[in-house]
Amino acid sequence: MRKSALTIRIAFLLSLVFIFASPGLVQAQKTGYVDTEYILQNIPEYQDAQNEIEELSKAWQEEIEAKYAEVDQMYKAYQADAVLLPEDLRQKREQEIVDFEREIKDLQKQRFGSEGDLFKKRQELIKPIQEKIFNAIEEIATKKNYGFIFDKAGGPVLMYVDAKYDISDEVLDQIGSIMGVRGN
Repeated sequence: MRKSALTIRIAFLLSLVFIFASPGLVQAQKTGYVDTEYILQNIPEYQDAQNEIEELSKAWQEEIEAKYAEVDQMYKAYQADAVLLPEDLRQKREQEIVDFEREIKDLQKQRFGSEGDLFKKRQELIKPIQEKIFNAIEEIATKKNYGFIFDKAGGPVLMYVDAKYDISDEVLDQIGSIMGVRGN
C-alpha cells in the first residue's frame, strides 16, 4: 500500500474514533459525505475531458501499434535477407531494428508513463474540475457548519476537515514532552 493511501486511511480511522469517542462534540458539529463519482458523472465538462483523454489515448496507442507493425515488417524482411547479407550488413540491420524498437518503447513511455503525456493531459483537464468540486465542498461545509466531509466513492476518504478540530500541535506537544523535546 502506498504511503499516502495509508496516511489517508489512518486519518480516516482517527477521525472516526475522534467523532464517535466525543458524543458532546458530535452535537456541536456535523459530518457529511459526498459521492464524487456521482458528481463527476453529472458534470458535462468532466465527460468532455474524459472523451478527449480517451481519444488521445486511442490515437497514441494506434501510433505505437503501427510502429510495432513496422518493426515486425523490418524483422521479417531481415530474416528473409539474412542468409544473403554479409556479416557487417546483418549487424547493421539488426542494430536498426533494435534501435527502432527502443525508440518505440521510449515513445510508449513518453505517452503512457507515470509522468507521460497522458498523465499530464489528465492533470491539465481533470485537476481544475476536481478543484472546483473541492472548493464547492469546502464552501458548503463552512456555510452549513460541517466539521467533516467524507467521500464514499472508492472507499472512505476525508475530503474536508474544519481546522478547529485539528489537534496535531497538541499531539506534537504531548510527544515532545514524553520524548523530552519541545514541539512548536
